[in-house]
Amino acid sequence: MTQRLLLRGLTAAICLVGLAALPGCKSDPQATGPATPEGAGTSLTVNLVHPTAQSLQRRLIASGSIAAQEEMLLGVELSGVRVAEVLVDVGETVKKDQVLLRLDTRTLSSDKRQSDAAVAEAEAALAVAKRNNERMAALREKGLISARDADEMWGAATQAEARLNSARAQREAVQLRLSFAELRAPDDGVISRREVQPGQVVSSGAELLRLIRHGRLEWRGNLPEAELIRVQEGTAVLVQSPDGSRAEARVRRVAAALEASSRTGVVYASLEDPGKLRAGMFAQGELLLGESPALLLPLAAVVQRDGHSYVFRVGAEQRVTRQRIEIGRVDGDKVEVLQGLTAEDAVVARGAGFLSEGDRVRVVAEAKAP
Repeated sequence: MTQRLLLRGLTAAICLVGLAALPGCKSDPQATGPATPEGAGTSLTVNLVHPTAQSLQRRLIASGSIAAQEEMLLGVELSGVRVAEVLVDVGETVKKDQVLLRLDTRTLSSDKRQSDAAVAEAEAALAVAKRNNERMAALREKGLISARDADEMWGAATQAEARLNSARAQREAVQLRLSFAELRAPDDGVISRREVQPGQVVSSGAELLRLIRHGRLEWRGNLPEAELIRVQEGTAVLVQSPDGSRAEARVRRVAAALEASSRTGVVYASLEDPGKLRAGMFAQGELLLGESPALLLPLAAVVQRDGHSYVFRVGAEQRVTRQRIEIGRVDGDKVEVLQGLTAEDAVVARGAGFLSEGDRVRVVAEAKAP
C-alpha cells in the first residue's frame, strides 16, 4: 500500500516537471505579444474632386402621345349607294386628287341619260318657239295678226327658254352627283384608317377613310402649370422612340388653357422625322429650354441616404466627414450642386457609398474635373 502511494506521487511530479518545460503552457501574462496600435488597420484609397462651374442644359421631362398634326375624315355625299371598289389601304401614301374609292354608278348614269334627253327636248321646243315668234313678228308688222296673238307667241318662246334652262340645271345636278361617285384625296398624305369594304352600302357623311395630311405627326406632351409657362413656341424637343433612338421635334403651339381637373396643359411639337414613331404611341419627351451656369460634380461622388444627398470631405488625420448637399439637374454622369458646396471644396470622387462618418481613408490624387 505504501509503495503504491509512492509510485503515484512520483508519477505526478514527473508530469508537472514536463508540463512546466513546454513553452505553450506558460501562464505568465507578460508572455503575450504587444497589442495592435490604433489606426494600423487597412483604409479605403480614394481620390478627390472639386466641383466645376459649367453650362448645363435646362430640361423638362414630360410624357405624351403621338398624334396626327392634321387628320381628315373622308366620306361621300351620297346615300344608299353601293361601293364598287376601294383603291387604297392603310399606310399607303396618296397624292392630291387621287381616286381613293368608286361607287356603283349605274343608277346615276341612267339619271344622266334622262337629263340629257330632257335638255335635248327643251332645246328643240325652244327652237320651234323662236321660229314661230319670228313669223308672228313679220305678220304683226303687216297688220295680219292681232297684238294679243303676237304676245302669246312671244310668251311661248320665253317659256320654252325657261324649260331649257331648268333641264340644263337638272343635268348639272346629275353630273355633280355622278362626280361624287369617286372619292378623291383632298391633299397629299397617308391613309391612317379604312372603314369601308367593296359591296358596302354607304350613307352620306359616314366616315370611310382617314388621311394624315402630308404624313405629319406631332408629340403632345402634358405639363403642369408651373412648367408649362416656361415653354415657348420654337422650343426643341427630343422624343424617345421605342427602339431607344430620339426623334427631333419643335414646339409649334402651347395650349392657351389648362385642364380644370388635372391642372395640366398640352404642348404640341411637330416631328421633323418621326422615324419609327406612329400615331397613337405613348412617348416621353425632353424639352430643351436653353443653357444656364451650374456647379457640377461627378454623379459617383454623391450618395443617397435617409432621403438626402451627401458627399464626403477629408479632414484631419485623413478621416472623412459627411456633408449634406442639395442637388438639381442630372446630365449623364454629372449632377448639379445647388447648395452645400463651393468650387474650392474637395470631396471623395468615388466609393462614397462605402464610407461612414469618421472613416479613415488614404488620399492618392485628385480626380479629373467632370
